[in-house]
Amino acid sequence: MAKRSTLFIRIVEGKNLPIKDITGSSDPYCIVKIDNEAIIRTATIWKTLSPFWGEEYTVHLPPYFRTVSFYVLDEDSLSRDDVIGKVSITKEVLSAKPQGVDGWMNLTEIDPDEEVQGEIHLQISVLGDGDIPRKLCCQVLEARDLAKKDRNGASDPFVRVRYNGKTYESSVVKKSCYPRWNESFEFELDEALTDSLLSVEVWDWDLVSRNDFLGKVLFNINKLQSALQEEGWFRLGPDKSKHSEYEGTLGSLRLHLRLRDEVVLPSSHYKPLTELLSQSGNWPDFIMLIDETTTAESRQEVANNLVKLFLGQGLVKEFLDVLFKLELDKTTEPNTLFRSNSLASKSMESFLKVAGMQYLHRLLGPIINRIFEEKKYVELDPSKVELKEAGCAGLHRQQTESDVIQQSSSLLQSYLSELLTSILQSASYCPLLICQVFHQLYLRVQERFPDPEYRKVKFIAVTSFLCLRFISPAIMSPKLFHLREKHADARTSRTLLLLAKAVQTIGNMDTLACCSKEPWMVRLQPAIQQGITQLKDFITRLVNCHESEDLELQTRMSLQCGTMEKEGFLFLHRTKDKCMPMTSPFKKYYVTLSKDTLSYSRTLHSKKSSSISLPKIRAVEKVEEKCFGSANVMQIISSEDSGQQETLYLDCKSVNELNHWLSALRKACSHNTNTMSCFHPGIYKADRWSCCHQKEKSDPGCDKTRHGVTLQEWYDPLDPDLEAQLIYQHLSSVQHAMRDKYYKLREQQGIQEADSGRDQKKSDGVSQLFDILQDLHEAHTAVEEEERSKNKNVFLELQT
Repeated sequence: MAKRSTLFIRIVEGKNLPIKDITGSSDPYCIVKIDNEAIIRTATIWKTLSPFWGEEYTVHLPPYFRTVSFYVLDEDSLSRDDVIGKVSITKEVLSAKPQGVDGWMNLTEIDPDEEVQGEIHLQISVLGDGDIPRKLCCQVLEARDLAKKDRNGASDPFVRVRYNGKTYESSVVKKSCYPRWNESFEFELDEALTDSLLSVEVWDWDLVSRNDFLGKVLFNINKLQSALQEEGWFRLGPDKSKHSEYEGTLGSLRLHLRLRDEVVLPSSHYKPLTELLSQSGNWPDFIMLIDETTTAESRQEVANNLVKLFLGQGLVKEFLDVLFKLELDKTTEPNTLFRSNSLASKSMESFLKVAGMQYLHRLLGPIINRIFEEKKYVELDPSKVELKEAGCAGLHRQQTESDVIQQSSSLLQSYLSELLTSILQSASYCPLLICQVFHQLYLRVQERFPDPEYRKVKFIAVTSFLCLRFISPAIMSPKLFHLREKHADARTSRTLLLLAKAVQTIGNMDTLACCSKEPWMVRLQPAIQQGITQLKDFITRLVNCHESEDLELQTRMSLQCGTMEKEGFLFLHRTKDKCMPMTSPFKKYYVTLSKDTLSYSRTLHSKKSSSISLPKIRAVEKVEEKCFGSANVMQIISSEDSGQQETLYLDCKSVNELNHWLSALRKACSHNTNTMSCFHPGIYKADRWSCCHQKEKSDPGCDKTRHGVTLQEWYDPLDPDLEAQLIYQHLSSVQHAMRDKYYKLREQQGIQEADSGRDQKKSDGVSQLFDILQDLHEAHTAVEEEERSKNKNVFLELQT
């Protein structure tokens, strides 16, 4: 059994942001933090006070996280980035709205006394003479993951303990966010003040300026006298929030967040469900019921889960074929085929993203990179031409509107020609499974609309997915398809939009419709017409790819197992028992993560390389900024056969690259058994750990590892148990609607409803499905009862 929280994040846009630059604008971007740990940085949107990001992320988290925060900053090239404001949402708020939080939220001023993080380890005892308590003893042991308040990337923490008007202070631990004090403080208990509070505050000591607040914990003395002793790690909380004079004037963010807490049962519990869903004889009834009872808001997620489940079972081709038949049976007008957001359309979108992203990158990568690098001004619409943007035609003549349009037409035709050539050549490397699915679709549409006047429909059915729902959206928003790290600027974005329009027109196979709505597109008509002919030839070749069963099995198995391959240049440093050098220890290597190993070499095609076996990795964690002067360094801690521990440091160029590598490695090592529960976020230098100042190199660590924090990405391996759990959750939520729909259908078919008792033998798959959902519900209920009983026993032990 596994527990985890999944947080879906969509950062849509901002509005009314304050001016931060002398140009009268700002260059905003967002940092997303989970409990004060940065996990995502959006792209910067230049020169705007109303940025649009449209970026989506799915983050897998341990269930004990507290808060998700969105910080909006203004990027500056010459000075430190300006902080504009933030939005913070607690887990309690997200849990109270299972349908999600969606809307505009005001940015608030950032109060330093609220920017706290970390935990403190305390032991608090009530000491007495006989049965009468007399003294209150507070033992301050250590703290971890404190906020960094000083420029050196650390703090100088000390503890202030208050009770009944008396205050004690601990010693100051210099340059550490992981201090250890081991100091005790005693207070005389006042029996008349049983409701009074013991306050434990952590502060950062400063020589010149005032001390910075790092967080506090409060204890009720009345409860302490009942328990007599309380010991453990306590999360530091903020001070009382102050009223902001800027409230409502810092702008707002439009966000969509949805939190889902999952308990994934052992595989045996899901076997009946996956076996029943895998029986193709049940599919028409199942899929029809799911399609008609699923809301538009959740259809994409349901489609994604079903596609992944059937990919894992090696049945996605058959599953999609049933969807095609159901959609075609409902379609009377071929021009509307697959144009709605039906389960069939959403499932094909998910399938192409899961099975075709590598194909898409190879297909579009060169042309997208060319457009970004050239940054040419392109405009065909006369009403939008800006001559000052276009520049000069020569030394002595300003370009005219006609010149700009003619030049833009030539550039677009060049881009379109390169793209079409790439598409035509892609038949040889398009994944076999995608070819087979399009072959099925092509034949189904041909059977449904055999008349000569509908001869284009079978081609349009393929292009409606390949061009309109896959290639064209990726051209318009390359960052959202991982083709670029940043969003396009306004000029490049317009070029991409015009190219995407041309691809959509080719995909629709109708030049007249486009030119009637946007007559200025007529300049591309010859290129578009040629593109339609070429695309027809390409589709004919694509759907006639006939491969052997061995290749089909190979493709199926590769999709079933999933691949966590990741590669790229990183700066790397490896250490065993060596002392850390004074100069920068990092050297550039090409790092490759494969199924079994993490390898690295000095060049991309170098024959000489080093590697770490993934099962030997014990932890993959971040490194404190002060260690190397970079906030984007991670460490990979592994054990050699001799038992010696070794650490590999990787320096990434951004917080996004850092978290993508952390996520990929953690997922690749998710089944490792010899993992560490604690680690050192610092480095061992000058005979001590830089984080907690411990002198023993073998010290187990001062911070807890974060194995469970990962990002969902398109190349993630399939997780059959999780997909089955997500499908169960959805079917359970619509079970009553499915029953009503099912019984109505049976009545329409003239089938008499039999006694619905559980002891009666069911003769159809849908009835079996309802039984299986009930069994899974009972299994989850039993797990919840066991967890409640366990928590109750722990509470009773603490009480005694």
